Amino acid sequence: MKGIVFTEFLEMVESKFGLETVDAIIEDSQLSSEGIYTSIGTYDFNEMVSLLTNLSAKVKIDVDTLIYTFGQYLFTSLGKAHPDVIQNYTNPLALIYSIEDHIHIHVKKLYPDAELPTFKILEKTDTSISMIYSSSRGLYRLAHGLIEKCFEHYNSSATVSYELLKSDGTMVKFDVVQNG
Repeated sequence: MKGIVFTEFLEMVESKFGLETVDAIIEDSQLSSEGIYTSIGTYDFNEMVSLLTNLSAKVKIDVDTLIYTFGQYLFTSLGKAHPDVIQNYTNPLALIYSIEDHIHIHVKKLYPDAELPTFKILEKTDTSISMIYSSSRGLYRLAHGLIEKCFEHYNSSATVSYELLKSDGTMVKFDVVQNG
């Protein structure tokens, strides 16, 4: 997993729960990286699992909620780091529709060895989109948070529903309907 995900995650933890919590979850996780990440490095996904598990135990918030919250945080931080990508789109559905054909291509240029989820578009209208999320990591709640924050960025909202097509969350169908 790319280091930028780890660095952004730890920044979120610090901003929401404090530096002491960051130090505690790194120490409790007994990471081979010792919790030292660079945005361009690549790290074992199991380190993220350990950090999330220990954060959940420390702050008494379930892992799924933490992953969702991180997705919302990540949209904002990536938007600040790469405003040109978001500025290319005038509405959230257009941005979401372009994940595979534009955004992930941009990400691959920056991080050639990144293992990205795939989003297969099933149907798109002016007010909705249906797609299949696929990832061996099963971080569909991260995608859920990103989607909702995308709508918020465009001063809009949506009803986002999902159905696990595989019980481990590695394949999930999202239905997104823009409100109003």
